[in-house]
Amino acid sequence: MRGVGHGVPDLRDGPAGVVRHQQWRWEAWGRSLMILACLALAFRLAPPDAAAETPAEAHGVADAYVAPGIALAWGVLRDANEAATMVVLRIVTDPQRYPSLAVVGIDPFTRREQPLLQRKSSSGVIDLRVPRAHFADFPRTELRLYHAASAQPSDTPKLVLFYLGVPDTTPEFVNEAKLDAYLAERLARLRAKPGSKTP
Repeated sequence: MRGVGHGVPDLRDGPAGVVRHQQWRWEAWGRSLMILACLALAFRLAPPDAAAETPAEAHGVADAYVAPGIALAWGVLRDANEAATMVVLRIVTDPQRYPSLAVVGIDPFTRREQPLLQRKSSSGVIDLRVPRAHFADFPRTELRLYHAASAQPSDTPKLVLFYLGVPDTTPEFVNEAKLDAYLAERLARLRAKPGSKTP
């Protein structure tokens, strides 16, 4: 039997060559179907939420942030004793979009983490108070917003909002009542912005 390369039967071999060529075509078709079936099986066995395993990230820069499902504002409550000066982060979320959240401080060089807020229900307003001195050791702050109300196996945040240090524009107060009034007014303005889908 003559061949034309790559194992393809030569039709010039007469009727026998035609038969062998048809057999070769059916075998090649069968191999293609087998490959497609294996690919389809591999796709079906892949985790359905594989793409969701990598959370979206947003870099907060200013002392206030607003996005669909979340609004927050920063403030500083100053004290004569710097060790007692507190950074206050007021967070408001939509529990339908982000049923739970956690906040951690991170040392970006060692990746060591310091929990600032253990994962909890995100309904209502959360005031997070952190000593200003904390940011010298853990300058990165991550707000981890989850799609589920409670921790689940292989759970990952839906959104990670991170800051590097305390925003430069964060206002400082010596009176707690004035700080509280400022945060309330700042968030009200954020939520009133046209087109803002805030909680």
